[in-house]
Amino acid sequence: MNAIRFRRAAVAVAAAAVLPLSLTACGGDGKADAASDKAATSAPAMDESTPAADDGATTDGPFGPACASVPKDGAGSFDGMAKDPVATAASNNPALSTLVTAVKKAGLVDTLNNAENITVFAPTNDAFAKIPKADLDKVLEATLTKILTYHVVGQKLTPEQLENGSYDTLEKSGLTTAGSGDEYKVNGTSNVVCGNVPTANATVYIVDTVLMPK
Repeated sequence: MNAIRFRRAAVAVAAAAVLPLSLTACGGDGKADAASDKAATSAPAMDESTPAADDGATTDGPFGPACASVPKDGAGSFDGMAKDPVATAASNNPALSTLVTAVKKAGLVDTLNNAENITVFAPTNDAFAKIPKADLDKVLEATLTKILTYHVVGQKLTPEQLENGSYDTLEKSGLTTAGSGDEYKVNGTSNVVCGNVPTANATVYIVDTVLMPK
């Protein structure tokens, strides 16, 4: 009888020892599941109203309708012009060939290329074509340097600085700028058609009308 009681007691002790181990194992699985559920519920839900991640787009680059005609690659592209000083960069843009000819005639290539941190308002070929030929010939002979240096400001200007600005030029008289977004005017008449173009030493704003000093 005593032997039977001893065996029953031994079985009970063994069962008691095994039970906590089973509970511990089950409890571990439950905690893992709970942690998984909590992580799932705490993760931000994505729906149609959630803004998409920024893909790196920026408004700091060139802007304006005439920018579409700039070559996509090569020395005349935006990347190519960014590597060269401003007079050299302009010479690689076919739309600025008249300006480049005028700059060479006035002997200003080195002046512009060696200047630091300037802004150039660069008239297109069409801008020069607006001037009657007889008048243009007089300009090229008499006041070319004065006119060209009037298109240069001795600091780099951002588009924000063009919104309502007044700046002295290398010609020593001032010009004004106004506008916002992608639309700016210089002296109230000349439109920026491709702006914020970087070169190695200057920021270029291509304009559709030649600026005349007072």
